[in-house]
Amino acid sequence: MILIRQNSNQTRTNTSHLLPNHLLLRLLLYKYTPPFSHESPSILVATSFHPIPAAEPRRFKKQLLPSILFSSIVLLPLVLVIVNKRPAKLMNSCDNHVETTPSTSVDDLSPARPLTEPPSEGVSQVASEKVLRQVSSDGGLTFAWSNVILSWQRTAYHFQPEKNWMNAVWGNITWGHAVSRDLIHWLHLPCAMLPDQWYDINGVWTGSATILPDGRIMMLYTGGTHDLEQVQCLAYPANLSDPLLLEWVKYPNNPVMVPPPGIGHEDFRDPTTAWRSPDGDKWRVTIGSKVNKIGISLVYETADFFKYELLDGYLHEVPGTGMWECIDLYPISLREANGLDTSANGPDIKHVMKASLFDDGNDYYALGTYDPIKNKWTPDDPELDVGIGLRYDYGKYYASKTFYDQNKKRRILWGWIKKLMLKTSYPERMGLCSGNDILQWPVEEVESLRSDSLEFNAKLEPGSVVPIEVDSGSQLDIVASFELDKETFEETTEADVGYDCPTSEHNGKVETYFCADELRSSVAPDVDKIVYGSKVPVLDGENLTIRSLVDHSIVESFAQGGRRVITSRIYPTKAINGEARVFLFNNATRASVAASLKIWKMSSANIRPFPLEDGDISS
Repeated sequence: MILIRQNSNQTRTNTSHLLPNHLLLRLLLYKYTPPFSHESPSILVATSFHPIPAAEPRRFKKQLLPSILFSSIVLLPLVLVIVNKRPAKLMNSCDNHVETTPSTSVDDLSPARPLTEPPSEGVSQVASEKVLRQVSSDGGLTFAWSNVILSWQRTAYHFQPEKNWMNAVWGNITWGHAVSRDLIHWLHLPCAMLPDQWYDINGVWTGSATILPDGRIMMLYTGGTHDLEQVQCLAYPANLSDPLLLEWVKYPNNPVMVPPPGIGHEDFRDPTTAWRSPDGDKWRVTIGSKVNKIGISLVYETADFFKYELLDGYLHEVPGTGMWECIDLYPISLREANGLDTSANGPDIKHVMKASLFDDGNDYYALGTYDPIKNKWTPDDPELDVGIGLRYDYGKYYASKTFYDQNKKRRILWGWIKKLMLKTSYPERMGLCSGNDILQWPVEEVESLRSDSLEFNAKLEPGSVVPIEVDSGSQLDIVASFELDKETFEETTEADVGYDCPTSEHNGKVETYFCADELRSSVAPDVDKIVYGSKVPVLDGENLTIRSLVDHSIVESFAQGGRRVITSRIYPTKAINGEARVFLFNNATRASVAASLKIWKMSSANIRPFPLEDGDISS
């Protein structure tokens, strides 16, 4: 099962192991409940298998999708996706909380609330508002949003809460709860943990779960105390024989960890999934923090998850990176494509260290070596260290965590797509590429939603625009390959060397750039419209390849088999219903491109409310 924490209004990510023979995934995410929340979902499994309802995909009406561009190299062949709109029922979750007033916002999809938000009501910990929220420059409502325009935005196969916010407005930060067999179809459950104790009255924030060998589940999470101090707390299921783990108990002697000397009271958060100590009789967790502008990771050791010892020194530190949130540390094999248990280590294993940077709102990772004796992680390339090198995603993506799926021997990545109540992006399979790059790819289960398909091949002359006949652009899985006219390319290289993505971090010469262009995604002036981009390695003899998952207001794009990923969130105002279209085009001035596409329509995931109807439990 997967546990995600959610605030009736916001969320963050928490994670855990999947142990053998545990077939249910539980998602615990924090969310806002009339006031609001933020955090990382934690992932966890039930200790025994009992049937939960099998999910049948539902089909929704056509919906809209804005224009998104995928450009290659200097010649820029692009796939432009525009989607239709579908009416969506706005459901409610965590009914044990007070209902919120209807509102109008591109973030919560409800009717009649100004786009400017009130000051946060929660603690300042976890993620900054400049990261989570951007509003119109004059502070007012600048576009006449309607339910017709907004309703298409609700995703059809990305998980999100039934109601309220996930990481949009803060207050009453709570852990929501959902369960799935396959990471695709979900059953919402009652909220798992509320901010109801002195040590978490200002929020049940990010945490992670660990499954012990005897089947017990230990959930460590950050609590916001009555005086805004960040402390680490312990919770566990009330009844392990309950397959849905509906009730959770907070440890009576919480908190189990408090900020040590020299660490700010609001700079101590987000415990990881635990891994084994070198002798195997203890567990270790790392927690994010900072000293001045140095981002650091602290390590604690425990034998029983009730008492903890702070180890000497830092697991890692990087000057100038500021506060580290949602730290992750996990092993990756140099020989096999399979994922590894979080405690694995050895000569053919590297360790990925990842941190979410509070100051710029992005997730950075680096490959390196973990020495458990010295309690140190060292990057392979200091120039690509955590916070100054590679990112998981070059678009709207933050606060991610991973967990190991031991049944399928893979590591799954969850993250939050910014400016959406959605806390989890599509889970992705992870593996090691050449050099320092991590490969990310959508989990294979998403392909179960594929239905009708279309194949298309064309030669794109310079300046050409080719429409693709797809009757709905709102839910698609697109795979595209582009081959350059090499002779023309060599002749035009010198003329084209100045191109790069306008907001890319790189200055391009003759290199391949992967971009997502939101500049024409909406006529509304009060939403983000940005060009995201990065260089992407394209090896000799390879064509440029792109896969894009389109789900209403979300477009997740994977280049070169997952060497680079860009997630976009878009808010079209005209390209809805029958106005949705898909196009191929080539913006080059002289070079031709041969394009090959395969497009699948995507069915909707079955994401159901709780309680179940009679008979559902056995289906």
